[in-house]
Amino acid sequence: MNTDKNIDLKNIVGRNPVIEALKSDSPIDTIYIDGNGGSLGLIRRLAKEKGIVVKDAQDKKLSQLAGGASHQGVVAVGACGEYVSVEDILAVSQNKGTKPFIIICDEIEDPHNLGAIIRTAETAGADGIIIPKRRSASLNATVAKTSAGAVSYVPVARVSNLASCIDMLKENGIWIYGTDASGSDYCKTDFTGSMALVIGSEGFGISRLIQKKCDFMVKLPMFGKINSLNASVAAGIFMYEVLRQRNLS
Repeated sequence: MNTDKNIDLKNIVGRNPVIEALKSDSPIDTIYIDGNGGSLGLIRRLAKEKGIVVKDAQDKKLSQLAGGASHQGVVAVGACGEYVSVEDILAVSQNKGTKPFIIICDEIEDPHNLGAIIRTAETAGADGIIIPKRRSASLNATVAKTSAGAVSYVPVARVSNLASCIDMLKENGIWIYGTDASGSDYCKTDFTGSMALVIGSEGFGISRLIQKKCDFMVKLPMFGKINSLNASVAAGIFMYEVLRQRNLS
């Protein structure tokens, strides 16, 4: 199935346009800003109130995002979808009458990888995706295009503290499965219960803190000279093993 959409998200350039976009609750993914005083300080405050990520950026970055327009020290990047709460994702399985199946992306920074993971999550029947606010790709135009439209159907929650989020999932009876070469064979692991699958970053895998939060660690067999797979490819293999087991149970 290919539901690729013509995604054309416009960046919002300049102080007054960004302020008005914030006040009108326009879908904003990230605000890039250079400075603190005056109206820039107001933008920072409004963004914080609405839970929008603000990143400090130099003139070169802002000029690139602004496409040559006068940026006045600030550019807001539009979002291709609205973020949901973790409770919204938990409600998906409750409404379906199935056991939770959630994907946690631990610092996946490449938007192509995140988009591909979202696409596979949709086809494999996952309930939703959880990403951290910092050091992570987010719902931008590249993610939307790479997901082939799946971002319109898969709920994505963006949380301030991934470790605390995992604690909350555990309180809701969900087992946490990390993915790492030190783990057990994924084909010999039972994925039929309530679960969340953690996919680590492209270069470093799952962070040490998140590893400690995992109940189980699972791995893919490796027989070549390269000892790792692209994050989205590995995620796809794990997700379809979950789907296979659940279809058999």
